[in-house]
Amino acid sequence: MTTLSPENSLSARQSASFILVKRKPPIDKTEWDGFFDENGQLAKSRDFICVNILERGLHPTVRTEAWKFLTGYYSWQSSQDERLTVDSTRRKNYEALCQMYQKIQPLLENLHQNFIETRNSIKYQQGFHEMVMIFQLMVEHDHETFWLFQFFLQKTEHSCVIKIGVGKNLNMLNTLINFLDPVFAEHLKGKGAGAVPSLFPWFCLCFQRAFKTFDDVWRLWEVLLTGKPCRNFQVLAAYSMLQMVRQQVLQENMTGDDILLACNNLIDLDAEELISAACIVYAELIQKDVPQSLRDFFL
Repeated sequence: MTTLSPENSLSARQSASFILVKRKPPIDKTEWDGFFDENGQLAKSRDFICVNILERGLHPTVRTEAWKFLTGYYSWQSSQDERLTVDSTRRKNYEALCQMYQKIQPLLENLHQNFIETRNSIKYQQGFHEMVMIFQLMVEHDHETFWLFQFFLQKTEHSCVIKIGVGKNLNMLNTLINFLDPVFAEHLKGKGAGAVPSLFPWFCLCFQRAFKTFDDVWRLWEVLLTGKPCRNFQVLAAYSMLQMVRQQVLQENMTGDDILLACNNLIDLDAEELISAACIVYAELIQKDVPQSLRDFFL
């Protein structure tokens, strides 16, 4: 067992404290522009901005530009001129990729009889088309959609990719339940066997079907991109969602299918409330002697 440092404990208490007071308005265009100096370089630290995004969120008018910093599309140290160059380079690289694919596709189709079927089977993953749509609604150009989605996957440690991050998320969710809520864990091991693994769509879709609006989806996703209050915050969000059905599951002595149905009925959630609940879980987590596996995953 490993105890997290006092500095991390303080950070977690601060990150969760915003739920106890009325939330400040989101960062709007005027405030966002004030973060930059005359050369277009950020005058505020990355940490300052990310903490404010966690606690307050982004106004729609600044979301597109802010996400380019959060994902790594832009460097946090870049100037306005450098960002113009980056935009041009990203567009050219995207067009080059498209042209290369158009050239080799006929060759591949001729050489491999089952190319189209094989292509469809290796390029499609549940939820990706829905996630791409969310990015298309945010930005204007195809190259921006492509790169933002690409960097989003990298920044979130491919947590929504089935053969990379989803299984890891489910394993850590199970570990977290065992550590923080052994009573619920015992029920899930018995009558709820298989319920947690069946929650893989939560991670494949990055929870987007659980929310009332696209703004709620963007709100959670931008928190994931900040890395605040910790890495892999999506697992704390999933744990918080399970806690919403915990009492019903135990009182009604639900079995696996009923538990899954109750979880699937968690829709029209408010992202702000879910983020707050997950921050409380993190604050609770770091007050305990944390197993090394959880420490490595969240820190």
